[in-house]
Amino acid sequence: MNNEELRDKRREFLKASALVAGGVMMNGVAFAGGGAAHSTVDDTIKIALIGCGGRGTGAAFQALSTKQNLKLVAMADAFSDRLEGAYKDIKEKFGDKVDVPKERRFVGFDGYKNAIALADVVLLATPPGFRPGHFEEAVNQNKHIFMEKPVAVDSPGIRRVLAAAKLAESKKLNVVVGLQRRYQNSYREAIKRVQDGMIGDVTSGQVYWNSGGVWVKDREPNQTEMEYQMRNWYYFNWLCGDHIVEQHVHNIDIANWIKNGPPVSVQGTGSRAWRTGKQYGEIYDNHSVELTYADGAVVHSQCRHFEGIDNRVDEGFQGTKGRIHLDAGSNIGRIVDTKGKSLYNYSAKTNPNPYQTEHDELFDAIAKGEYKFHDAERGATSCMTAIIGRYATYSGKKISWAEGLAADNNLFPDELSWTAKPKILPDASGLYPIPTPGKTKVI
Repeated sequence: MNNEELRDKRREFLKASALVAGGVMMNGVAFAGGGAAHSTVDDTIKIALIGCGGRGTGAAFQALSTKQNLKLVAMADAFSDRLEGAYKDIKEKFGDKVDVPKERRFVGFDGYKNAIALADVVLLATPPGFRPGHFEEAVNQNKHIFMEKPVAVDSPGIRRVLAAAKLAESKKLNVVVGLQRRYQNSYREAIKRVQDGMIGDVTSGQVYWNSGGVWVKDREPNQTEMEYQMRNWYYFNWLCGDHIVEQHVHNIDIANWIKNGPPVSVQGTGSRAWRTGKQYGEIYDNHSVELTYADGAVVHSQCRHFEGIDNRVDEGFQGTKGRIHLDAGSNIGRIVDTKGKSLYNYSAKTNPNPYQTEHDELFDAIAKGEYKFHDAERGATSCMTAIIGRYATYSGKKISWAEGLAADNNLFPDELSWTAKPKILPDASGLYPIPTPGKTKVI
């Protein structure tokens, strides 16, 4: 296929995916029934960035670093300073690939809708509490999507994502979720061998994200509670989901990948042992849970934010014929038999950055007019596993997959405005209510 034929195929693919929702499918061909969304009419794939913090800026860098002809045409964020800072950094790096005049820089809670309408592909990188609504809107507007993990922070949010995922699949919209280990060669090659039986039946495992914690932003004078929580989104569950969801989901996702699905139940313990000040909001600083799978295999999951500790972020699993060790940071995928003899050791002269690979593969498929990626359901399943882990540690109870997924515990505020009140508020001394096992009801 020559370049002109490839461009034509891509144009038809983008048009078709943009028309399916407003029309009907007949013999695999999309016909408009009114309300067709924007579609590319030249050789340029137009992208919009929703969420302009560090991860959003990074996602835009990676998208614009692909070999396809891309242009950033719209941006949206709740905060103007964050949007303008990201715009400056991206424009400085990519020049003419960035065409986002003031009128296409949308600030506020609803600006994402306008930005999405202008693009063929959207990058969703706001704090994860907003992800279900933004993903739903992008699917309804018939866009291909890259969205960061986590995809939700509570059960109602997960159910929204699962419903939108089915709609995205019916429209053949490519969706990539930023669980980048799925796009890392050392993981792909080693786990393929596990799934081919190299270590036999997987009977147990251990997954870790142990580190010293993340940033804190001090409260500023005249800041409303809504702005304070959004600036410090990591420490509030309606925005972040706690660090078992926001960070440790990466490792939990590997457990589900190895076991070909989610656990049937989760139990565990957690607390605020170190990061106890009011600046740390409502979240715990450590979680230790057991993920029990349908075949009886148990994977131990551990994450903590303690300063001055040994960091550990990796995964290991044991089977009837051997064991595997995986480490994203060191690009390790190592398999040995039960006596320690090497069966496989990942090695490569070049190790592509998996954050970049996500975008390389997504935009390659879009440019070729191919439907290849439907990560949303899988991403939602792993995020739900992490959320159930939080339910278990906060409550001190064993939580089944079914009751966790069915929970009606929407954490999102009833109103979004700078003067509206989130559901969790500080007391007179500035401290937020902390979950107490045995007392806290999470479901």
